[in-house]
This record gives sequence, C-alpha cells and structure tokens, in this order.
Amino acid sequence: MDNRPNISNMLQLETIGVSPVYLYPVFSILLITYLITIISNVGILVLIIMERSLQQPMYLLFCNLSFNDILGNTNILPRILSDLLSNDRSISYVECVTQAFCNQTSAAAGHTILMIMAFDRYVAICKPLRYSSIMTTSMVLKLSVCAWGFAILMVSVLLGLTIRLKLCRTLIVNMYCDNASLFKLSCQDVTINNIYGLAFTGVVLTSSMGSIALTYFRIVTICVTKKNKELNSKALQTCISHLVVYMILLWAGFLTTIFHRIEIDSSYRKLSNLLFFIIPGNLNPIIYAIQTKELKTKIKKIFSVKVTQAQ
Repeated sequence: MDNRPNISNMLQLETIGVSPVYLYPVFSILLITYLITIISNVGILVLIIMERSLQQPMYLLFCNLSFNDILGNTNILPRILSDLLSNDRSISYVECVTQAFCNQTSAAAGHTILMIMAFDRYVAICKPLRYSSIMTTSMVLKLSVCAWGFAILMVSVLLGLTIRLKLCRTLIVNMYCDNASLFKLSCQDVTINNIYGLAFTGVVLTSSMGSIALTYFRIVTICVTKKNKELNSKALQTCISHLVVYMILLWAGFLTTIFHRIEIDSSYRKLSNLLFFIIPGNLNPIIYAIQTKELKTKIKKIFSVKVTQAQ
C-alpha cells in the first residue's frame, strides 16, 4: 500500500491535556493573550506607518518583527482555541504542512530580523555620520527581503525533505504542526531530515549569535574608546531592548528544540511550545515601547489626547 501523503490524508493533533475544570479559564487566558499580541503589534505597525517622524530605518525594520509575531501567533493560537472547544482535532495533511511551514519560517525569521536590526544599530552608533547614506529606504528593503528570503529558502528545503516521506502514523505528537512532528509520522529512515534539521538550527543560531555578538563587541569597543556620554546613552537606550528581545527568542527556541529531542513530560513540552510564540509576541512591542524614547513619546501623546477627549 502506498502511504505517500496526499490531500485526502487526515491527521490528528494531540490534545492540550487540560482538565475540563480548567478548560474555560485556559481558553480565556489564551484568547486574551492572543488579542493583546494582535492589538499591540498591529498598533505598533499602524503607529509607525502613520507617524512620519517614526519612519526611520530602526522602526521600519521593527515592523518586520511585529509582522512576524502576528504571523507566528495567528498561525497556531486560533487553531488551538478552536480545538479546546471541540472534540474534533483532525487536520488535513496540506493544512498541517502549511502550518508547519509558517511556524518554521516565523522561528527562523525571528533570528534573521534581529540580525538586520543589529546591523542597523551598529551603523547608527559606530558610523553615525554615514548612517543616513548607508541605511537608505532601499537598504532597509534589501535587508528585509534578505531576512525573509533566507528564512523561507531554508524552511522550504526543510519541509521538502519531510513531505517526500511516506506516512505510517496519523497522530501529531504536538498541539500544532511543525517539521519535527511531521517527519516523526514516517517509518522511513529520517537520518537526512535529522542531519539537515540540526544543520538548519546550527546555521541559524550560529549566524545570529555570531553576528549579534560581533556587533555588540564593536559597539562596546566604540563606546569605551570614545567615552562620550551622549553616545553611551544612545547605545544603552536602543541596544538593551534589542538584546532583551533576542535573549527571549534565543532561550525560547533552545527550550523548544531540547524538549523535542529528549524524553520529557508532555505537559512541559506543550507549555514550552506555546510560550515560544506567546512570550516574544507579547513582550516585543512592550520592550520596544518602553526602551525606545521616540516610540514611548508618541504612545504617551496618543493616550493623553484620548484621555483629554474622554474628559
């Protein structure tokens, strides 16, 4: 019998494993979390697009991060919310592959976007006189295309190796579809998948960690050498938010990868998988809004106007 995947294949997603007593509280928490993620990230996007003073390279690059957070959360949370209220957790193979593609792309793009944002900070602090000539609109567009293009290309190969496999199982051992859960459905040799998967993770992590570490080393060196208080204040203001966001993404990714590779209680694995998307998506706009002076000022101005109008 040929078990090659086709559009008629129906798979089953693993349950979230919540007791009926906690079903609606968990549903409410996830729904509120999702709405906060969407409202805050869409709000940041609209604010940057509408406010001419915020249409600077740093904020335009940040739009990529907000879009990525919306993509990652919208790809899984509505489905999980639906499954919480339904006994039917079936999903078509095509839908599952699509969800896996979006998940993996979002995860990879998170790193590549933060890499190009680090480059922007490097130019702004280390080459301030050439900043406007280097970080043009054209350069911002090229960096954004490279960040998404690299992620999409790498993930396309990753999923391409998976969809060639024959299926012998139908239960996805996860609440949503990702590459690792998909190729675990096959009884064929998945050595190539594991090797490429590890290489893919290694390339993304090594390139992002290496480039960001090098960038911050250069920034610290410049700040220490010049001993300029204004420069140091600018570096501290813009770089802390970027570094905090990167560390959150890095550790969330590490935990998800580790829990996929080792035997661990399924409840911890499910929780880590959810937090990988939820935490960055909620914290990123808050961190940047608090740490970035111009963004914080504009948000305060909008809220003060609304409060005045309400009175």
